[in-house]
Amino acid sequence: MTLVIFELWSQMERERMKRTTLYVIFGAALIAVVVGGLVWRARQTAQPEEETRSAVVERGTMLVVISSSGSVEPQARVDLTFDLPGRVAEAPVEVGDAVEAGDVLARLDTTDLEFAVQQAEISLQAAQLRLERLQEPPDEADVEIARAAVSDAAAAYAAAKSNLTLTEHSVSVGDTVRATAHTRDETYRTYQDMVARLGESNRWTGMAHSAYLDALGAYNRAVENSEFQLTSAKNEVTRAYHALQQAQDNLDKLLEGVDEADIKAAQLDVDAAELSLEKARTDLEKATLLAPFDGVVAAVNVTADEMAPTGLSAVTLLDTSGFRITVGVDEMDVGRLTKGQTVEVTLDALPDTVITGSVDKIAPAATFEGGVVYYDVTIGLAATDAPIRADMTANATIVVEELADVLTIPTWVVRVDRTTGQTYVNRRVGDTVERVDVDLGIRYEGIAQVLSGLSEGDVAIWVQESSFGFGGQ
Repeated sequence: MTLVIFELWSQMERERMKRTTLYVIFGAALIAVVVGGLVWRARQTAQPEEETRSAVVERGTMLVVISSSGSVEPQARVDLTFDLPGRVAEAPVEVGDAVEAGDVLARLDTTDLEFAVQQAEISLQAAQLRLERLQEPPDEADVEIARAAVSDAAAAYAAAKSNLTLTEHSVSVGDTVRATAHTRDETYRTYQDMVARLGESNRWTGMAHSAYLDALGAYNRAVENSEFQLTSAKNEVTRAYHALQQAQDNLDKLLEGVDEADIKAAQLDVDAAELSLEKARTDLEKATLLAPFDGVVAAVNVTADEMAPTGLSAVTLLDTSGFRITVGVDEMDVGRLTKGQTVEVTLDALPDTVITGSVDKIAPAATFEGGVVYYDVTIGLAATDAPIRADMTANATIVVEELADVLTIPTWVVRVDRTTGQTYVNRRVGDTVERVDVDLGIRYEGIAQVLSGLSEGDVAIWVQESSFGFGGQ
């Protein structure tokens, strides 16, 4: 019995201990909740201070700039080429050489070109002489000479006709032909008689046949000679006739004067000769590449005694007396640009050097690239001792507006009332914060110009809306 009571008491004790443990755990949890709530409330109370950012209204100079990049360009860059094919006679310059305007940069072999010029000069002189002769009035001596030429030609023509008549009726020519024809016929009859009596193979028959062939050849030669003499006589008559006509025409021209068409034709010959000479001289000039300005040789692509590349750059020359850069400016900014605006330029190769420049030219038309619209702006660089070289990467900062002695604040402190559209800031005055309406001017790269509402030294802050209950923003 005692054992049963003890066990019952032990069981009750264990249950009591279990309830006590649960009460302790519950109490600890309750305390944790209360403490956590107090901490959370304290943090909520301190939250406005943690979320507050401030900026002091300052007075100073405000610069509005446009930045872009490009590459350095010389005052001028020219690729000199040979328009004519040929072998290079000399190339006296090297890359980096400084040259003056008119210096020889490269030259082709000009032997053939000089000969062409000489030929053209001679052709022009001959054409000019022909024109001058046509334009001169006829000389009496020339007329007499022309008349004598007509008389001589007429006499020659008459003699030729007489000779033709004699040849046609020549006894000697006719006798020779008739004699050779008779001999031919007699030897042929003798040959036929020998064949009939002795046969073809007889020696005497062969001799008779040879005699016939000789007679036949003599006859043919006599006929050919007779025809030749007759043809020659006829040709001489024709030649003498044409000579007489030419002499008569020359005399008539002298007496009548020069035909205007002949003068025009001679003038055209002179004009053509002058053009040929001009082309020959131009070709000769093109065989030599001269420096068009003072500059520095940037490239040499020809070698002496080798063929020059036609249409390709032989020598590249830079005018380094001045430099400029061309940058692209977005269409949203180009309206702020004007010629003469100051530009600060830095080079990637010379990061510690600032070079002054100015806007020289603004492209009248836009360039489109990848959906972006921009305008090319040319910036001239001022003279400097910096070792600038062509094609260096340049970064330009164009000062489009400079506002002196103005109040400025960061744009992140500015709020806008959503109901009225009024811009305002939260200004700290002692331990309080008040709303102040402000009028702003130019805003650029996170800085705004204050026109009214604030004074130098005022502290503007940025806070959560719920902390001060302005609302409506």
